[in-house]
Amino acid sequence: MSIELLLFYYSVAIVVASLVGGWLPSLIKLKHTQTQILMSFVAGLMLGVAFYHLLPHAIHMAGSEHAVDNAVWWLMAGLLFMFVLLRLFHFHQHDPVELNQSLDHDHCHGDDHASAHKLVHSLSWVGISFGLALHTLSDGVALGASVQTDALENAPVVLSGFGVFVAIVLHKPLDAMSISALMQASGWNLKSRVLMNLVFATMCPIGAYLFLIGAGQFGDMQNIIVANTLAFSAGVFICISLSDLLPEIQFHSHDKLNLTVALFLGVFAAYGIGFLEASH
Repeated sequence: MSIELLLFYYSVAIVVASLVGGWLPSLIKLKHTQTQILMSFVAGLMLGVAFYHLLPHAIHMAGSEHAVDNAVWWLMAGLLFMFVLLRLFHFHQHDPVELNQSLDHDHCHGDDHASAHKLVHSLSWVGISFGLALHTLSDGVALGASVQTDALENAPVVLSGFGVFVAIVLHKPLDAMSISALMQASGWNLKSRVLMNLVFATMCPIGAYLFLIGAGQFGDMQNIIVANTLAFSAGVFICISLSDLLPEIQFHSHDKLNLTVALFLGVFAAYGIGFLEASH
């Protein structure tokens, strides 16, 4: 199987998952605890993928005596890049229930729709959309780099980059659900929400294919480009996962056991996925 065909299959699955996540707020409303457990599992999975897949592959691909130092620098760059995005655009909100709860305690006791619109306006859904778009493009770059890794090492392409793919395909519905819920609360009609969700869903495949095309222009430098990108993506994944986990520790004192078990299951799943990929 060619890289392009494998990436096409991955892209279709990611787009479908993102579209489903965008439609969920119109169909069902996940309970607070259910959302938190899902977030913990996905965060654990992303954390495991960063440490068990992306970072080791980055060091291996570099193949130099300074590979570890170089990987750590690029990992830090990716982590800080995503941290700045989160701080500027505040786009990583996965719990619509929190929005509803904040409205319940609104001291103005005004109309619910007006209160929701005011809150969403303060969050700036445009900024959230922009931040999510950059975040999703970064995920696509990570997917493209992970798939490209095995090709450069002449390893079997089947299930190449599978760990990164699973982390993305499980995380995208949460991101899509966030932007759709905020747009719905701010009064956007269904057609506009579906259109925005469709645009958002294609960002990840676009990022993946752009990376493959761009990396191919560097010839003998491809290994270094892919290695640096993998390390950078590891930092992005670590920041994303911790942005879900750390607030949970501070603000969610309930269901500690369930949330912790979900986290560990996610990490173990990431480790187990490594056995399905080609060995390096």
